[in-house]
Amino acid sequence: MATKTNAAPAADVNVRRLLREDPIPLTGGLAELRKASAGAHAAEFRREADALQEEAEGSRAADLLTRAGVSAYLLGRHDRALGLLTRAKAEPAAAYFRGLAALSLNQLEVAEEAFATAESAGFDKASAVLKRAEAIRRQGRIDEAETLIRTVAKGAAGRAEYSFQMGCIMADRDDLDGALEYLERAADIDPHHPQALFRLASIAAMRGDETEAVQLYERSLSIPPVHLGAMLNLGLLYEDAEQYRSAAYCFKRVLDADPTNERARLYYRDIEATDNMYYDEDSARLEAKRAQILAKPLADFELSVRSRNCLQSMNIHTLGDLTRYNEAELLAGKNFGETSLEEVRDLLASQGLNIGENAYDERPRETSVVVRPSDLSPQEQILLAKPISDLDFSVRARKCMARLGITVVGDLTSRTADELLSTRNFGVTSLNEVRQKLGELNLTLRND
Repeated sequence: MATKTNAAPAADVNVRRLLREDPIPLTGGLAELRKASAGAHAAEFRREADALQEEAEGSRAADLLTRAGVSAYLLGRHDRALGLLTRAKAEPAAAYFRGLAALSLNQLEVAEEAFATAESAGFDKASAVLKRAEAIRRQGRIDEAETLIRTVAKGAAGRAEYSFQMGCIMADRDDLDGALEYLERAADIDPHHPQALFRLASIAAMRGDETEAVQLYERSLSIPPVHLGAMLNLGLLYEDAEQYRSAAYCFKRVLDADPTNERARLYYRDIEATDNMYYDEDSARLEAKRAQILAKPLADFELSVRSRNCLQSMNIHTLGDLTRYNEAELLAGKNFGETSLEEVRDLLASQGLNIGENAYDERPRETSVVVRPSDLSPQEQILLAKPISDLDFSVRARKCMARLGITVVGDLTSRTADELLSTRNFGVTSLNEVRQKLGELNLTLRND
C-alpha cells in the first residue's frame, strides 16, 4: 500500500480559481474543493461561494449555475444546491451534483433520475451508477440496486464507494458480517468516506463503544460536505458527555445547513437553556476543530514501519490516543526508542500538539455494551443497530431519548419503562408511542 502524505499547504490553494476557472470535476473527484472548503481557506471559500451563488440567482448560464450549485452543496446548503443545479439542466456535473443534493434531502426519485441523466450526459459512469444504485436501494428495490452495482464491478471494485454501496446491500439483507467487511474496506480505501464512517459509528454506538463512535463521527465530518445525521448524533454524544459547547456547535452547524431542521432546533434550544453552559461560538468552533484534529488516524501520516507497529501494539491509532501517553510510557513500549520518539514529537508538533498533553484524560477502553453481538443473530444485530431517527418518533419522545443517550434501537430495548418515565417531559403518551414502534419490529422494552 502506498504511504499516505499530508495535504498540501494551505498557501497552495487558490479558492477563486478552483470555484470559477478550473474545470468542474467529471469523475466525482472533489479532493481539492473539499479541502479548500474545510481547511485554512474555509472562510475565503464561503465568501467566494456566497458571491458565486448570488451571481447565479438571476442567471441562465449553465456553467455559472453548476459552479454555484456545487459550492452550495459543499457548504451543506442542499435546498439551494438542488434549485441551482436543476436550472443548469443536463450539464453532466450539474446532473450528478443535483443527484447528490436530492439524496441528502431524501428526494430519492429525483436523485435516481439525476444520476441517470449524468451518466447519459457523459459523467463518469461508475460514479453515476453507484449513486443511482443508492437511490434505488433506499426506495426498497434492493435486488435491482445490486444488479446495477455489479455492472460496474470490473472497473469500480477498488473504489471506496463500491465497497460502501455493497456494504449497504449486505446490511439491508441482514448480513452484518458481510456489511462490516465491506464498510471497513470502504473506510480503509478512503479514511474520510463520510457515509461508511457514519454507518460504522452507528454500529459502534449500538455496541456501547461511545469513544469509538465519537471518533468515527468526527472523522466523517472532517471533510465537507456536512453529513447532517452524523453532526446531530455527534452533538448528542457530546451533550451526554456534558461537552455543551461542542454539542451546541454541532446543532448550530446543522441549522446553518438546514434552518428547517426541527430536531437540531430543539436540541440547540435545550443546550442554550442549560444552566451551567456559557456558549461562545468562537470557542466552540476552536474546540470542535481541535476535536477533529485529535480524531485524525495515524494512518494519514508518514511514520516509519517500526514506529507504526509499536504504536499499533499499544492500541494507539489516532492523534488523540497519542497525546494521552507521556514520553516515559511511549519509551516503555516494545521496540519504541528515541528515534521513534523524535518522529512522534515532530508529527504532533506539525498539528499543534504535544506528547502527554492529555495524559490525565481517560484512556480509551472497552466500554460495557448494551447487547453482546455474540448472543445475537446477524439479523438481530442489524435491527438493533437501526438509528432511532429511522422510526419517526415525535419530537418530544426523540428529545427525551436523546437525554438518555439512546441513539439506536438496541439502546432503547435495553431500557425499562420506569427508566423512560423518569426522564423529564417523558410521559405515558411517549411511552405508548415507544411501545407501539417497538411492537412493529417485534421488540419490547426491557422487562415488558
